[in-house]
Amino acid sequence: MSVPATHHAPMPAEQDRHASPVTAEAAAILSLVERAARDPSIDLDRMERLIAMGNEARRQAAEREFNAALSRAQAAMPQVFRAATNAHNNSRYARLEDIHAAITPVITAHGFSLSFDTEPCDVAGHYRMVCTVAHAGGHSRQHRADLPSDAAGAQGRANKTALQGFGSTMSYGRRYLTLLIFNVALTNEDNDGQPIKPRAPAGCVTEEEASFLAELAQEVGADLPAFLRHMGVPSLADVPADRYDQAVAALEAKRRRAATPGTGAR
Repeated sequence: MSVPATHHAPMPAEQDRHASPVTAEAAAILSLVERAARDPSIDLDRMERLIAMGNEARRQAAEREFNAALSRAQAAMPQVFRAATNAHNNSRYARLEDIHAAITPVITAHGFSLSFDTEPCDVAGHYRMVCTVAHAGGHSRQHRADLPSDAAGAQGRANKTALQGFGSTMSYGRRYLTLLIFNVALTNEDNDGQPIKPRAPAGCVTEEEASFLAELAQEVGADLPAFLRHMGVPSLADVPADRYDQAVAALEAKRRRAATPGTGAR
């Protein structure tokens, strides 16, 4: 079940001006393949090898273009204001629609699109969500998260139907994956409707990201002091922003090890 992220198509002038279809190296290899294809004396085996070289050159060029565009998009990403309030614990949070409204212009201007899907999950009571990040240059990357079903309230009592719980879980998943992929920071400071400046590239994780790490560590049964030593930080709030994905991946790896017979939790 694919659910494309809502986005506004960028005008041509908004497209990432740094992007190029292929690098000079890849272009040279492709030119060689094209010349060889016009040579009737070249043997079939050599031609097949040249075609494989051309395909690999295209793949590598597209991946480099993807990485460069992602870096520029993250540098230009605005902070998102937590405009909504959770009535149960009186905490502030950013709604999915607010996140997309704030960051979609940056995402699309740099040639990215998002689509969401689900896969079978081997963790009981969880859904596995998949986000495919596609770039105009031809490269795409998938990110996965195993999410507990949001069918119960803070006290553990069921407060949603199965369908409502699924919908709520998907909304949470889309929100958190989008924030993770583009390293979006959330803020409690209003800006009177004015665009919030992009955050500085340096610094630690946001308060919400630290809270998410704490919840995830508890959920997977991680030894928090050992995990902090592994990350080289005194607390979760001190995890560097550029290592947030690494921290999440390490905790999710513990979940997978615990769920795989014979591996044991480490």
